[in-house]
Amino acid sequence: MIINFRHDIHMLQQNSYRIDRYWKWLNRSGDISSATRMVNVGILLLLFSTLLTTAINAIIVACTCCVQAFILLRKKFKKPLVFTPRVKRIYSVCAVISIAISLAVILTVGRGGSDAFLYYTGGQISLGIILFLCIFSWTVAIFAVWLLKPIEASINAKYRNEAISILESMPDIKIIGITGSYGKTSTKHYLHRILSERFDVLMTPGSYNTPMGVIRTVREMMKPYHEIFICEMGAKQLGDIKEICDMVHPQIGIVTAVGPMHLESFKSIENVQKTKFELIDALPSDGFGVINNDFEWCANRPVNNVEVVRYGVSDIKGCDYVATDIKYSPDGTDFTVEGKDGTRIYLHTRLVGECNISNLVAAVIVAVHLGMTPDEIRRAVDSIDQVEHRLNVKRTPGGVTIIDDAFNSNPAGSRMAVDVLSQFKSGKRIIVTPGMIELGSEQEKLNWELGKQIGEKLDVAVIVGAYNRNALVDGIRSADFDENNLHIVDSFADSQVLLSKILAPGDTVLYENDLPDSFK
Repeated sequence: MIINFRHDIHMLQQNSYRIDRYWKWLNRSGDISSATRMVNVGILLLLFSTLLTTAINAIIVACTCCVQAFILLRKKFKKPLVFTPRVKRIYSVCAVISIAISLAVILTVGRGGSDAFLYYTGGQISLGIILFLCIFSWTVAIFAVWLLKPIEASINAKYRNEAISILESMPDIKIIGITGSYGKTSTKHYLHRILSERFDVLMTPGSYNTPMGVIRTVREMMKPYHEIFICEMGAKQLGDIKEICDMVHPQIGIVTAVGPMHLESFKSIENVQKTKFELIDALPSDGFGVINNDFEWCANRPVNNVEVVRYGVSDIKGCDYVATDIKYSPDGTDFTVEGKDGTRIYLHTRLVGECNISNLVAAVIVAVHLGMTPDEIRRAVDSIDQVEHRLNVKRTPGGVTIIDDAFNSNPAGSRMAVDVLSQFKSGKRIIVTPGMIELGSEQEKLNWELGKQIGEKLDVAVIVGAYNRNALVDGIRSADFDENNLHIVDSFADSQVLLSKILAPGDTVLYENDLPDSFK
């Protein structure tokens, strides 16, 4: 039960402790009817069939629980469970509920004997309640979250007020908000590195892009000497960005993209646009907005409340800043940032891919706005390290190149990643991918389009898992792809076994998206 609850609470955490999101995940992932739970249902039926003695049933239950515990403990997740105080509170309440249910049953059996539960013995009932709680552990976890709602609201309000007080005590700090359907985390890292050439800069770490993540950053990491705070802002529904802006009050805002991400919760691309532009709408009249015009739903959104500059790499129409003379090489990328204001900065970076160049342009614009010199910017850009799992290029001792884009795939990013891979001319160009997720009604269409691009530009395709399999394979086959080079595997481990057989020196492998924790 302890390990089952750990899994349930982990998935609750992945779904932001939102019961509605967790319920959707339970139904979509099939966790309610997973093999583990169905095995427990089978044993429960066997237990009350009276075919076996209680002792034999106890041995079967014990062995089954040990095997299931071993499997759950060995299971790997992209984002491990973080044992926050909230997790500990949920765990504690789950324990109290389980103990209460168990004691109630035991005391009932103790008072009424076997007649209290017809023909079943106390041993059968005790074993049955263990299995019952394992089968329905997700129900107990949901009930625990619901019971704790008032307490969590009170704690969150206290932490939020503390964070606001800290920010109010630093009136001179410059706060930069970054949001977008994709590219915001990379842009945050690049901007942090560039601005750190001159300023003391704090950024929200990792994926701390929720209100509580921002609050934790301010409370635990902000110091009086910080001059700039870079705040990444994530969202899955209307109002999420506004909630963060109402707390931190940014003076500069960057919108890196508006695209079909999280459509299951946003419902429409229009809602995605409204939410991302909550950042620009929240800027003061003397603020500064930076918007990526490469995306249609950024370019078509007028802004009248604040000064904005627009930038682009692939679509430069109406842009104030553009990246020109882009040249890729084994050492990285050379390019020039040009602005209508006369800015012209030649840069070299170890990063590759149009998406990374676009993110760098946004960071350079803000650096120029804050008065940094071309030499400072050039020096910082030249030293920027690749962000892990975001189009990160590595070379193995065996002569194989790895392009790691496994953090989180999206339509624009996946297209760019395939384009980057297609430019490698030596050896086979291989992609390993489960496709893209959380695209709502567009999911099948966009994965089919990705498959078609793979079929047209790459040599070998390894499709992982069943979630997007049909759409990807149909798209690949539409491009008359060689069936001998199309491989379908059930897991990432299987893909590694396959690669060990087909890889040769000079080959390049692109890992495009990982299998997320909340999908099978």
